[in-house]
Amino acid sequence: MAHRRTKLLFVVCALCYVISAIAGKSYYDILQVQKGASEDQIKRAYRKLALKYHPDKNQGNEEANRRFAEISNAYEVLSDGEKRNIYDRYGEEGLKQHAASGGRGGGMNIQDIFSQFFGGGGGMEEEEKIPKGDDVIVELDASLEDLYMGGSLRVWREKNILKPAPGKRRCNCRNEVYHKQIGPGMFQQMTEQVCEQCPNVKFEREGYFVTVDIEKGMQDGQEVTFYEDGEPMIDGEAGDLRFRIHTAPHDVFRRDGNDLHATITITLVQALVGFEKSLKHLDEHLVEIGTKGITKPKEVRKFKGEGMPLHFSTKKGDLYVTYEVLFPTSLTEDQKASIQKILG
Repeated sequence: MAHRRTKLLFVVCALCYVISAIAGKSYYDILQVQKGASEDQIKRAYRKLALKYHPDKNQGNEEANRRFAEISNAYEVLSDGEKRNIYDRYGEEGLKQHAASGGRGGGMNIQDIFSQFFGGGGGMEEEEKIPKGDDVIVELDASLEDLYMGGSLRVWREKNILKPAPGKRRCNCRNEVYHKQIGPGMFQQMTEQVCEQCPNVKFEREGYFVTVDIEKGMQDGQEVTFYEDGEPMIDGEAGDLRFRIHTAPHDVFRRDGNDLHATITITLVQALVGFEKSLKHLDEHLVEIGTKGITKPKEVRKFKGEGMPLHFSTKKGDLYVTYEVLFPTSLTEDQKASIQKILG
């Protein structure tokens, strides 16, 4: 009976894991590493993200504070072999069940985790310098719809991968200082390069898909970074892969910062007597842009709060609609006389 109950519990946990994976980002996504990332890769990813989003660097930024908490929580799990194994199999619900059944649960204080890397009371310190490969920058066009509602793009990526190769190579070379006696009571300081012997490596080209998350309200030139997914460095860490976001052209709207612009054509009659008209927005909700009054050619009207969402904010910019008036190409004499009678 106990065995059946345990089996049922793990089935429930597995289902919860699938649901949570669909609903939000995994701990691997939060740290921006692959699921098979090594312990060192996870540590380095946490170090970089923690420095970027630390509250000392982002005072008053609630979104940055939330991201810092997420990063710390993800690292606490993925840096612990037992917790990581449970999370990989059963997700967050499995961790909760594990803690409830007497396993190691709870968690470290966020600043305690940070202090493990940087010492002291959690204040900011400079990151240690490690030889690093070149960053790879990819210019990426995102649709206006994705930038308005949020979305993701799958991008094919090819890069050099370090693979084992036959033989040995010199590595971890360093200069060591020693003193050589050149006479009675006389010594000369000498420098000698000392290297170790390491297994040889070679570069191989591999390709795979990268999923780039487009956040609501991202600005042109903003970047999405995948740490250590750039060019590899022998005896160092790989550079970063950075996707630089740009707004793709749209058939209806033009973006200007947080505002949107659209041009609508109406007839001369509509311009004179008014009209009813709606504009389908990027998320397909309708914006009423008609009027009962007179519309002048090239007139611009502002629709407050109908622009782009601000990044990491609930606010939105404005929508500006320019009205083009379509004049008739010709008029009969009777039409001219009627217009003159009405307007003249």
